[in-house]
Amino acid sequence: MTTTHHHSATTLDGLLEYWQEQDIRNVLFELPDMHGIPRSKIVPLNKVQGFIEKGLNMYGGTVTLDTRSFVISGTKYNEEVNYADQVLKPDISTAAIVPWMNNTARLICDAYWTDGTPLQASPRYLLKQVVAELDTLGYQAVVGLEYEFYLLDSATMKPIFDGLHIFNTARNVSSPVIERIVELLPQMGIDIITANCEYGPGQFEINYGPHEAIQAGDLGFTFKNGVKMIAQQLKYHATFMTKPFSDQSASGSHTHVSLISKEDGRNAFLDSDDRHGLSQSAYHFMQGMLKHAPAAMALMAPTPNCYHRFVPHHFAPINVSWGLEDRSAMIRAKNSYDSRTHLENRLPTALSNPYLTTAAVIASGILGLKEAQMPPEPVQGLAENQNNFDPLPATLDEALHALERDEPFRALLGDEFVQVFTTMKRSELARFKAYVTDWERDEYLEIF
Repeated sequence: MTTTHHHSATTLDGLLEYWQEQDIRNVLFELPDMHGIPRSKIVPLNKVQGFIEKGLNMYGGTVTLDTRSFVISGTKYNEEVNYADQVLKPDISTAAIVPWMNNTARLICDAYWTDGTPLQASPRYLLKQVVAELDTLGYQAVVGLEYEFYLLDSATMKPIFDGLHIFNTARNVSSPVIERIVELLPQMGIDIITANCEYGPGQFEINYGPHEAIQAGDLGFTFKNGVKMIAQQLKYHATFMTKPFSDQSASGSHTHVSLISKEDGRNAFLDSDDRHGLSQSAYHFMQGMLKHAPAAMALMAPTPNCYHRFVPHHFAPINVSWGLEDRSAMIRAKNSYDSRTHLENRLPTALSNPYLTTAAVIASGILGLKEAQMPPEPVQGLAENQNNFDPLPATLDEALHALERDEPFRALLGDEFVQVFTTMKRSELARFKAYVTDWERDEYLEIF
């Protein structure tokens, strides 16, 4: 059975009729939470129309649960509203049949209070607001997300093979999971381009095509959760945790972005007369990403574990830098001198929420377009070897402080989102700091 992410049915009646023809029995109403994890209710098909028209109630604090699903005080949507319900309203454009489930379709939902007010800290709402702001400047963003993940034995939680075998064909097909992902995800509208094993043992990278920003967020959400579900069904465990093993590669989610001019439909980042093939808009957008990187990092590297990734000589940025085709820089300019010209932000980690990552990239770029400042000249050699670039925040604590201090960036995201996000993350950090680690026991227990 095949379908596409956007079925041709544009009306609710047409969609329900199509689903009946396809023998769909249940529909997942999915809400992406603050971490990009789906929180859902399963709705029998005969109840779907009523819930689409009236909305589906769900506990209102769901979007702000922390990484352990703890209810965090001070995150606005809990005791402050007497733990009230939110109302999920599905976006019919996200309708898709789920090929790894039986007779099941899905709808991605937006969250509102009963009076119609949106939950402003909801990641999908945030991305929509940022995209609307970019629209006022005359641009549409095209975004591609590029994910790495580890495939583990679900019993031992260890990688499915040892050793470093990047691109090795036997490793590419060492489990049925990757081929199954490549087969099924296009049925959800994810245009897979390449799949291969990566540098770490059991680490893989799968690339798929770019899309308009909100759809890119939806497809990133769909991709990550599809990978996890397919692996689970085949008795494996897929993890997008940034650094699952101390002595192995971290997983990133490089985010590729270009702007289309709404005026003429052309790539606004291309200037064939520029010596680097980049337009003024591309330089300004890039400078925005550089200038607001410390604040944006809180959304792109949202757990303490993420900060193990940013070390020299591991193809991850360690400073606020850009370069031409430089894999050690924070921004890699892909100046192909044609319509494919774009910028690659190498800061986001694989664990990051696709909606928040996309929103952070576009928001910082918007500020760059408005501030109209030029980035420094690109350096010769690797950016990570230069000592004249500012360092990136070294911890989530630092990134959260930068997010709160960056007033223009904060204003674009909205105070409600920033307050909810930072409160939840600081609660998570407090639990992290209170925990006695294996390293501490190994280091101190016997000697002292």
